[in-house]
Amino acid sequence: MEGLQATTTPTQGPIARGRFVGAAAMAVAVLVIVENVALAATGAPSFASPMNEVLDYYAANRAAVAIASGVVAVYLPLLLLFLTGLEGLVGRRGAKGVEWARLAVAAGATLSGVFVLVNVLQVGLALSAGDQSEPTPLIELVWRVHAAAFALALPVLGATFAGTALATHASGLTPAWLRMLGLVGGGLLLAAGIGNLAVADGSALIFVGLLGLASWLVWLFATGVRLVRS
Repeated sequence: MEGLQATTTPTQGPIARGRFVGAAAMAVAVLVIVENVALAATGAPSFASPMNEVLDYYAANRAAVAIASGVVAVYLPLLLLFLTGLEGLVGRRGAKGVEWARLAVAAGATLSGVFVLVNVLQVGLALSAGDQSEPTPLIELVWRVHAAAFALALPVLGATFAGTALATHASGLTPAWLRMLGLVGGGLLLAAGIGNLAVADGSALIFVGLLGLASWLVWLFATGVRLVRS
């Protein structure tokens, strides 16, 4: 009996950790979708929208902005939990993929900081818009910095995505098609990031980044399911 316990107990820890990391990945994917639905359903302006429309939106949709920003405050810690937990899982399976996992953790930490800035500025817009009947230079500056921060987040997310996809495949946690999805989706995000000035100015190049974001959500959920089921 003691021998059986000695052989089975150690295996339960990695399995439980893998399921926990997988659940965190799926939770992040779901919450990112909730955030974007909350904004899209209320007609959130694009970066090309006139400032009058931007001001009107934030004055009329403070509740939607509050929900979206609150969701971000929940999924950012979960994202860091997923990335650090994944680094641990990859490390326990050997040296392959560890460097990619470390890159993903570093990029994910940077991404969290940029997303905090994006949402702090958005909350500031919602708080200020109700007191203004016309856009002011300060409000326009806040909006432009918000757009620039979002554009900067795209290539950082691309590095996070590619790093996790390469790390999980190298360690045998995910199949080849998920690695390919990570490389393609991460490449789209990096490509959009190269044109960050155009994206912040309202260019249609943002849709390249959004396609990469959608790929990341698919990868997160598929990888989360594999980890939970394993």
